Amino acid sequence: MSANRLQPGDMLDHYRIDAVVAHSGMATLYRATDTNDNRQFALKVPHPEMEADPVLVERFKREQEIGQLLDHPGVVKTFNSEDRSRLYMVIEWVEGRLLRTILNEQGALPVERAETIILLLCDALDYMHKRGIVHRDLKPENVMVTDRDEIKLIDFGIAMKEDARRLTFVNVSSMLGTPDYIAPEQVQGKRGDQRSDMYSVGIMFYEMLTGQVPFTGPNPLAVMNERLLKDPPPPRAINPAIPPVLEEVILRALERDPHHRYASAHEMQWDLEHPETVGVEDRYRPPRRGSASLLARINKRGLLYAGLVLVPIVLFGLMLLLARR
Repeated sequence: MSANRLQPGDMLDHYRIDAVVAHSGMATLYRATDTNDNRQFALKVPHPEMEADPVLVERFKREQEIGQLLDHPGVVKTFNSEDRSRLYMVIEWVEGRLLRTILNEQGALPVERAETIILLLCDALDYMHKRGIVHRDLKPENVMVTDRDEIKLIDFGIAMKEDARRLTFVNVSSMLGTPDYIAPEQVQGKRGDQRSDMYSVGIMFYEMLTGQVPFTGPNPLAVMNERLLKDPPPPRAINPAIPPVLEEVILRALERDPHHRYASAHEMQWDLEHPETVGVEDRYRPPRRGSASLLARINKRGLLYAGLVLVPIVLFGLMLLLARR
């Protein structure tokens, strides 16, 4: 029985399929009931074409292994393997809504609510990072929010253990991360680390407080290129209700150079919980009058000096060339 034929009422081993929850490029997610004890679970079943690719099968198994290592209230739980008739994953069923759904409905969230969700996300990431696991695809689509505003981090499809060997994917663009949230170093083809996750958290925090992501463009490549070349627009220019301290936290998370970014979720969490210790930088101070013309004069002078140095070198090269002829 192939994944795309599973319908409500079908059986997969001792799990009864109750509903189709979501489709992705790699798998289908179902809500199911364990007929042994009537508990509800989510089943992640890879598409048949994925099962035919050994590399993708290994990626799926790695996702399952990573999920089984994690036991934290802010991270969805993946259950241990058992005798199964085919490859699929059994995951904790979470009642709630995706953060993406909430943002689509409400736009920018109240400051206090956004900060609460980000603090819980940082706590879950801190737990993961201390175990050497990087998510690498943080976005509102991968955060479940309960009615009490508790969170569950889901989908470890491209997560990695920092000491694991690298897997190579061919023609699987969805495995590279999501353009709106991916860190600059990931755009450049690097694996990413804890600081890459913190960049994505910064994008999410920005979006939760302003109702929009900081970088946009006509296509995914343009969006990714924007973050390599430009700094994000100040979030307080979009929503003046954002406290200066929270703007500073967001911009520290969104530093293009990962060495200048939050090194860990714990660091960002500390700043959010101790705002009095956060020094707000004057990042957007306009240049002083005349500074642009001064810079131009300096650049012209530098070009003149460079030209004077190069003239004798060029003449010497010409003389040497003529002498050899």
